[in-house]
Amino acid sequence: MKLQGAYVALVTPFKNQDVDEAAVRDLCEFVIAQGIDGIVPAGCTGEAATLTHDEQKKLIKLVVETVNKRVPVIAGTGSNNTKESLELTKYAKDAGADAAMLITPYYNKPTPQGQIRHYETVAKAVDIPIILYNVPGRTGICMTPQTIAELAKIDNIVAIKEASGSLDQVSQIRSLCDITVLSGDDSLTLPMMAIGATGVISVVGNIVPKKISQLVKAFANGQLAEAQKIHYELVPLCKAMFMETNPLPVKTSLNMMGKIEAEFRLPLCEMRPENLPKLEKALKESGVLSTSGVPL
Repeated sequence: MKLQGAYVALVTPFKNQDVDEAAVRDLCEFVIAQGIDGIVPAGCTGEAATLTHDEQKKLIKLVVETVNKRVPVIAGTGSNNTKESLELTKYAKDAGADAAMLITPYYNKPTPQGQIRHYETVAKAVDIPIILYNVPGRTGICMTPQTIAELAKIDNIVAIKEASGSLDQVSQIRSLCDITVLSGDDSLTLPMMAIGATGVISVVGNIVPKKISQLVKAFANGQLAEAQKIHYELVPLCKAMFMETNPLPVKTSLNMMGKIEAEFRLPLCEMRPENLPKLEKALKESGVLSTSGVPL
């Protein structure tokens, strides 16, 4: 499976503290119509850590059925418990997902050997393409390039979402193996592609899927000046999505756009009131909202 292009790390809308299935369907239709290359439900941006396993499974199935093979669906199936991750990955395959994305086990901070055994156990038990997900800001541990290169020897471990924020990390990974690298940091998509990444799994793609898709396609087509232009247009919006913990700003943005309720599950909660005008300003300056605050 060749992974390239702009994939969206889909938010999980809630309504009255339940998963808002109608809003999930509408978001899938929105990003597909805007040219996104794939959808990734039940990741960090999808608040998987606050979903029950039954809800996570329902969400994966809902997205797979809604998308109906129009673009690939990469299901978030990671856990800090290998047995749970194995169960979720098996479910994702049975539900028809095209691939599974597994976050590095968090909290228990496994050694490189423990990381290898974790991923190896899942990859060898479930015949589905596996995407590693390195996000030390969430997990408390950074996978080494050497560990990633070792895992890349397993046939169905095909890619890594690299969200360490380090271009050196990407360079070292690419120097050691030919695993596909996808940016996990929106503002680093262009520089990561310059050193070998093939695309992005994007937070900002929830609100401007066309723009992030255009950036990736422009670079892939050798249109560097156009890619740079879009990159600089997107940087302020990308930064705004992380003025508070992800996914608080992106879900609040989607609420301002009239697409979802601004609901979260504890321990996540609404944004601080003083940051709302800053977020609205960024959305207006990026052309997402009109100067009167109406979605464009």
